[in-house]
Amino acid sequence: MYKILMVGSLVLLAACGGNRVTGEIGKACIKADRKAASSRLCSCVQRAADQTLTGSDQRRAAVFFDEPHKAQETRQSDNRSSERFWKRYKKFSTTAKRMCG
Repeated sequence: MYKILMVGSLVLLAACGGNRVTGEIGKACIKADRKAASSRLCSCVQRAADQTLTGSDQRRAAVFFDEPHKAQETRQSDNRSSERFWKRYKKFSTTAKRMCG
């Protein structure tokens, strides 16, 4: 009986994703090792990223976790590509705050 319960629990955890954090943003969130970072929060932030950012955008934004100054440089850039990216990033940020905050 114990083995059946254990296997059932493992299957349930696997189906729910357990505490494993995936994705560029989620991994960067965990790796940044900030006080509020948790598997639950970083997984939620990744879900927001999946809804609002392309894969390329996610790779670009993930750098901000390690190098916050890059975000400031991007925000202040006169480059049209950076301006468009920043608009998408702001949408991501708003979505993440709403979903995960």
